[in-house]
Parts: sequence; C-alpha cells; structure tokens
Amino acid sequence: MMANEVRMIVKWCGKEYEICNITENDTVSTLKDIVHKETGVRPERQKLLNLRFKGKAAQDEDTIGKLSIKPGFKLMLMGSREEDIAEASQAPDNVPDVVNDLDIAEEEVIIEKAEVYLAKINRRIQDYQVIELNPLREGMKLLVLDIDYTLFDHKSLAESGHLLMRPYLHEFLTMAYKDYDIVIWSATSMKWINEKMRMLGVSSHPNYKIAFHLDSLAMITVHTPKYSVVDVKPLGVIWGKYKQFSAKNTIMFDDIRRNFLMNPQSGLRIRPYKQAHFNRDKDRELLKLAKYLKLIAKVDDFQTLNHRKWEEYVSKKKRSERRTEGDEQKL
Repeated sequence: MMANEVRMIVKWCGKEYEICNITENDTVSTLKDIVHKETGVRPERQKLLNLRFKGKAAQDEDTIGKLSIKPGFKLMLMGSREEDIAEASQAPDNVPDVVNDLDIAEEEVIIEKAEVYLAKINRRIQDYQVIELNPLREGMKLLVLDIDYTLFDHKSLAESGHLLMRPYLHEFLTMAYKDYDIVIWSATSMKWINEKMRMLGVSSHPNYKIAFHLDSLAMITVHTPKYSVVDVKPLGVIWGKYKQFSAKNTIMFDDIRRNFLMNPQSGLRIRPYKQAHFNRDKDRELLKLAKYLKLIAKVDDFQTLNHRKWEEYVSKKKRSERRTEGDEQKL
C-alpha cells in the first residue's frame, strides 16, 4: 500500500515554497533535505518553528505521518544559506539611514475624528475577541508594542531567532513591566505572533508578563487623500474593551508612524531594528526608551507629552537631576 502524499508550504524570508513530494512515511530529516533543495538552507541550519509532535519540537527521526499535518499546512523556517552567512560577516558600504514611512502629520487629526473610522473601531470592540494571557493589574499604565523591526529583525537571515532579537529586549520588558501592563500588537496573524513570542522567550520569561496579543484582525483600514488605503492600529479598540486605559495612560511603540493615524498623540516611532548582524553590538534603543518610560510613568496625563521629542525629554530630566545633585552637594 502506497503511503499518502503530504502537501505543505514552507515560509522563509518572505517567500512561500510548496512541498509536495513527501509522504507520511518520510521522516523530518527527509523533509529537511527537500527544504534544502528548495531554499538552499542546509538541514543542520534549519529550524522548523511550528513542526511539533506531542507539544515538543519534532525530531529528525519522527515520521511525517505522526505529526498530523493537514493539507496546505504552513511551516515557518528559520535558517541561513552559507553564502548569506559569509556575506553577513562583512558590513555593507555606505548604507543610508532611510525611513520608508508616510508623512501623515497633516492628516492625523482629521482621520482620528472621522465618524466612519470610529464606527469601524466600535465594530472591533464588539466583535474582536481578546484572549488574556495574564491578568491586568490595577493602577498600571499601558504599553503597546509592535514586533517586526521594533523588537525583532524579521527580514535578516540567521540560524536562530535569538540572533535577530533586538538587544536588551528582556531587560527593557522587565523594566517596563514595573509600571505598565504590556500588550503585543503585530500586523500579522495570531499564529505567527504566538510563535515569535515563544521563540524569543517573551511568553515564558519569569520577570514580566504579557497581558495579551492583538493581530491584524484588530486593525482597521483608513483612506488618506495622499496615500489611498492603509491599515492602522487604533488604540480605541483596547480603550473600548478596557475602560481603565485611555490616551491619558497609553503609549504605543511602532517603527511605522502611519499605524498611529487614529491616535497620533499616543504613538512613539521607534527606530527600526534592521541588519541585525551589523547592529547587534551597538543598538541601545530599548535601553534608552526604558528610561523614558520610567520617567513618564510619573506623568498623570500622557496627552501633555510630545513623544516625538522623547530623547529631548530624557536629556532634560538628566540635566535637571545633575543640577539637583550639585545643589545638594553645595549644601
């Protein structure tokens, strides 16, 4: 009796590869050989993120039939080709610091108040189901975080997801958790959000807890005169479900400013974390922002802040502290 063929899709570096020449009797090792032929990533460098057996990562000797894979199953691959690893060992010349984002300043207020978009938010409040991972705490402010290019370089190649994690991520989240409940909001599917948080060790870290995740289904589309239709992350969805939060005590970090169109005063555009191989040893963005979060945690109303000038705010506070220390020493 011939074994049934299993069809699946491997997602790697933004592309999808259909795998169809494998059967239930083949092993994970055989699957890795086929993936190698399709992507160029050698089996020993492959990490198949959501290929699991009995709650654990599938082993090379496990047969495909044991994994209960459904037709069209999408498998996420982490790993690099040999030539890419060699190329990554040399920094590129003259890389410009270009930000591909929208100039939305003129349209922010108009869109924020538009009734048609407020109606969309109300529908999300009614229909979108939030699955709480950990209980919200009384008296906390709210920090909403993007993933890709904010906490994680999702385009670069690496043998392990940890190599693409933004430096000081766990230290940042540990510090923020003292004053803020933390929510992860990514413009991807919940499946990939959960997998990335698990891979980065965020979902199981002992020093902080994530309240819940929001995915692309919680977003809404808005029309702008300049840039036509774009997807945005309206914080009103959270505020409608959790009345203890509002523009007074919420801040959101994202590398794309247009995600703040419905709540421009609550968004802080973080510098995107890209080219992890070259920037891993010098990126300090999260450490600096952790200090900013600590400082503003004492502010009663975040609407009095200009998050675009957060670095100036931190510097000003430092100067003030130094002057105070100097005055105390004179006394």
